[in-house]
Amino acid sequence: MTTRSESYAARLEIDYPEELDRVTTVFRLIWIIPILVILTLLTGTGSTTYTTITEAGETVTRVTDSGGGVAAGLALATALMIVFRLKYPRWWFEFARELTRFGARVGAYLALLTDRYPSTDEEQSVHLDIDYPDVSNDLNRWLPLVKWLLAIPHYVVLVFLGVAAILVIVIAWFAILFTGRYPRGLFDFVVGVGRWSLRVNAYAFLLVTDEYPPFSLD
Repeated sequence: MTTRSESYAARLEIDYPEELDRVTTVFRLIWIIPILVILTLLTGTGSTTYTTITEAGETVTRVTDSGGGVAAGLALATALMIVFRLKYPRWWFEFARELTRFGARVGAYLALLTDRYPSTDEEQSVHLDIDYPDVSNDLNRWLPLVKWLLAIPHYVVLVFLGVAAILVIVIAWFAILFTGRYPRGLFDFVVGVGRWSLRVNAYAFLLVTDEYPPFSLD
C-alpha cells in the first residue's frame, strides 16, 4: 500500500553506507568548503556596497541587498508566472530541480551521510525526485501568494528538527570515528528531516504541488 508520503510530489532517498572513511569525516568541514562556496554563490543573498563622505569628513560605508540569489529569484518568478499566466515553464522547473538536487548532495555530504564528494550533475547516492506539475489541472493560480504563509507550522517544527539533526550529526561523527559506521537509526532520522524539508520547499517555494506536506519523516 502506497502512503501519502511515498506518493508526494517531492521524494528523497539516500543510500545507506556500510562503511565511512574516518579521515574525511574528521576533516569534513574543511573538505566541503569549495563546493559549499559554489552552492552559496547560487543560492545566497547578493549585496551592493557603497561609500559616502559626510560634511564632517567622515567616511560611511553602507551595504544594501541586491537580491536573494538565483533560487529566491526563480521562486518569485515562478509564483508570478503561475498567478498571471497559469504556466510553469519546463526549463524553469528543470533548473530548480537540478539546483535542489545539487543542494541535497552537498547537504548529505556535510551531514556525513555519504563519503562521495558532491557532484554538480551526477546523482551519486542521493536520489531526489520532484514531479513536474500539470499547472492547469493540478495547481490553483492564487495559492502561490499564500503558500509560504500556510507552511508556517512546518517552519516551526523544522526549527526543532533541525536542532535535533545537528545534535544527531555530532553524535554520528563520534560514532564514525570509533566504528566507521553511521548508526542506522541516526542516519534514518537525518534523512527524514531532509525529506520533510524537501516537501515543504516543494510546496511553498518550488510550487510544484498544492497538496499540503505531511508532518512525517517517512
